[in-house]
Amino acid sequence: VLAVAAATLAGCGFRPLYAPGAGSVTTADLTTVQVAVIPERFGQEIRQSLQQRLQGSNTGSLRRYVLTVAPQLSEEGIAIQPDSSVTRIRVIGSATFLLRRLEPPGPVLTSGTSRAIDGINLVNNQYFNSDLDNDAVQRRIAEMLADQITAQLAIWFNRQAHAAHRA
Repeated sequence: VLAVAAATLAGCGFRPLYAPGAGSVTTADLTTVQVAVIPERFGQEIRQSLQQRLQGSNTGSLRRYVLTVAPQLSEEGIAIQPDSSVTRIRVIGSATFLLRRLEPPGPVLTSGTSRAIDGINLVNNQYFNSDLDNDAVQRRIAEMLADQITAQLAIWFNRQAHAAHRA
């Protein structure tokens, strides 16, 4: 069934934008992006997720671009009880990014923003358990942000390749 679906999609011109091992121009371009250091634990999680998506197991590629990411994380209580206690927290993560050439450093080639939302239930949780839940939520948000940034970069590289083909 999967093979039939893939053949059908290939027949109509569909091809994945980027996929590990796909050998596409976009995949090759993504491996040339170096992710700059992002401060704090949440930033480190985003950076690790981005490195995994951009380079995968291809750590030997020549880096031509540098990606700078500025993440933000906020929380707000959304399930407030009559005694003013909060039983659910909405966690909102956002990240703005800039892509530039590594050498020579130049103007911003592309930029964008990504946003992800998750939540934590606080009902009868001990502090340690709440701390673990918070870490898990931040990890999930970091992965969602990395997915969005990777997709936006892949679209940009794909457009550049099509523009170069037309020229």
